Amino acid sequence: MIDLNLFATVVDWYMSNMNYLTIILLMTVESSFIPFPSEVVVPPAAWLAAQGELNVYLVAFSASVGSMLGAIINYYLALWLGRALVYKLADSNYARLFLINREKIEKAENYFIENGNASTFIGRLIPGIRQLISIPAGLARMNLKKFLLYTFLGSSIWNIILTLLGYFFGRNQDALMYYYHEAKWFALGLGVLFVLYLIFFKGKKRKK
Repeated sequence: MIDLNLFATVVDWYMSNMNYLTIILLMTVESSFIPFPSEVVVPPAAWLAAQGELNVYLVAFSASVGSMLGAIINYYLALWLGRALVYKLADSNYARLFLINREKIEKAENYFIENGNASTFIGRLIPGIRQLISIPAGLARMNLKKFLLYTFLGSSIWNIILTLLGYFFGRNQDALMYYYHEAKWFALGLGVLFVLYLIFFKGKKRKK
């Protein structure tokens, strides 16, 4: 299990050193194999932006930059290590310290296989899949340009939602958590609509 004292220390440090660089740093961590909730990072920064201490657009952009960096780390780790070694590491005690196990990797990989390349986009919007979807993308040697595009789009949608929630409800934690849970379904719906659009658009192009 994650050391709760360490987690609290990191959160306290972040709250005392909140800026665009620390947003990028913790969102890189959140998007890699180390579990760290994005709702702890983005909404508080957005609330500071509502007070005029940060720029709300740069908060969302910094969060997306961090998400991209973490996703790239996972992508290349999987690409270099290979499937056998990734699963061997997932079975180790070290992986359990970061709440990673074979079941979670298999879930992300199956999701990627079943939904094709667009799963990178949708996967960024699904809790539990979001942090690990880059691993099967690396294992499958997904085209890097497509990987970066879909990762950025999916991450940006989620980060914009978190930014808006923090900006408008940062002080009201009950409202923030209520709309946060609603936003997860909204974000997933947007992702599904986008993928349906891509399928329809590609279908029309093939018929021409």
